[in-house]
Amino acid sequence: MKSLELVLLLVLFVGNAFTTVRCSNTDDIDGLISEDNIIAETILIYGDDITNGTNNQLVVGFVPNNTTNQMVSWSSSDTQVATITENGVLQPVTNGTVTVTVTAQDGSNVSGSKTFSISGVTQTINGTVVSNSQEIIDAIANATAGEEIFVRGGTYAFVSTLEMNASGTSGSLIKFQAFPDDTERPRFDFSAMGEDSSNRGIDLNGDFWHIKGIDVFGAGDNGMHIAGNNNTVEFSTFSENADTGLQIDSGGSNNFILNCDSFFNADSTLENADGFACKLDAGSGNRFKGCRAWQNLDDGWDGYLRNTTNITTTHEDCWAIRNGVLRDGSVGAGDGNGFKTGGSDNKDLIHNAIYNNCVAVGNTEDGFDHNSNRGDVVIYNGSSYDNKRNYSFSNTNPAASLIVKNSLSFDGSESDSFNATQTDITNNGFQDGRVTNSSDFRSLNVSLMLSARQANGDLPVVDFLRLTSSSDLIDAGVDVGLPFNGTAPDIGAFEFEQ
Repeated sequence: MKSLELVLLLVLFVGNAFTTVRCSNTDDIDGLISEDNIIAETILIYGDDITNGTNNQLVVGFVPNNTTNQMVSWSSSDTQVATITENGVLQPVTNGTVTVTVTAQDGSNVSGSKTFSISGVTQTINGTVVSNSQEIIDAIANATAGEEIFVRGGTYAFVSTLEMNASGTSGSLIKFQAFPDDTERPRFDFSAMGEDSSNRGIDLNGDFWHIKGIDVFGAGDNGMHIAGNNNTVEFSTFSENADTGLQIDSGGSNNFILNCDSFFNADSTLENADGFACKLDAGSGNRFKGCRAWQNLDDGWDGYLRNTTNITTTHEDCWAIRNGVLRDGSVGAGDGNGFKTGGSDNKDLIHNAIYNNCVAVGNTEDGFDHNSNRGDVVIYNGSSYDNKRNYSFSNTNPAASLIVKNSLSFDGSESDSFNATQTDITNNGFQDGRVTNSSDFRSLNVSLMLSARQANGDLPVVDFLRLTSSSDLIDAGVDVGLPFNGTAPDIGAFEFEQ
């Protein structure tokens, strides 16, 4: 007997179109289904920000929506902020932001990402929490290695110097930090002090402290004075003090100043109030990164030496803005330099100074200043704009050596000078037929440099002095060991980005 022929009419969705297929038996059906595997073209993540500190189930969507294999893998960009389970449950760890990525497992390697804000997580604090001036004084006086002190947000008034004399160790720091996730920062107000050289705000004499998130205001001398070693001061501000905002001297060495701002500091002698200073008898190995100094009466950074020589100080990604201009906009009687590399009474001391990706803008005198420094000065990828002199290195009492590469200079009101006993000045925006002018930049609005910092304390990303796509400064530099995009470094402090 002739076998019965099975005829089936199947309507299948293949790709983005419907197709009709005739099959004569069930074997044909199995083969058809296995051969027409539909893979993912796009994958999306659906879910809301976490505002209450609790878990959040995320959902994926596929295009096309009938992708055959809808298995995925999940990952978190920062597991210290939030983790993600294999089933897509976002689990908060601390407050912050995290990017979740989901990847299709059908062989397409298609992935999708979404950034989530995490808030409402109750922090577990293992340490001492202080919330008034006396508690702060007591906690500092009794601090021991490994201790963590958390300061609640608010304004705290002090009439005498806070002496940080205890020391931690390299593996057991003393941490003195703002309480996590308070919406208000701790502000230490020393304005009840009179102006006097003994009326500093904070004296950091100990070693291995990590100070973070503190605002120091109105001290009668330095806002913070550092004589200790191996300390980190991070994401803090120093303003309206009667001398330099943050000063390192008295042998202080290997200190790291990260993402700090110092501004509106001015003294009645009209001479000494800088933004930051590693000066006088400071030790070696001090480093500034991501710091800004603006509208200080004297200099943004001062490296003037006395009673020490042959030290090295490093500056990375630092901005000196309109120093020599007072808070009210008038020009003061201070020196008004952006970065003063050194100098000394007898014009013979050596301050080796390194500047990587630093910016000097609108200072009343020099952007980068020699001032009789007899050391080695290196400026890589510097941007100097609208200073009286953008670069001023004299042949009187010259520096031992001066290296300037990948740097730009324009709109200074007086000519630059690049003198030293030995010089290496190449691949700059004023050489090899290049002309640096306003058309090279997205913006020349200086006020953008004073935009709010990012949530983690990093400098703001703004258009000021960032190159346009048509600038001949792109890929015109030489490799000096700093990160760069493209085929070669760009000229100036900021690498071009689309």
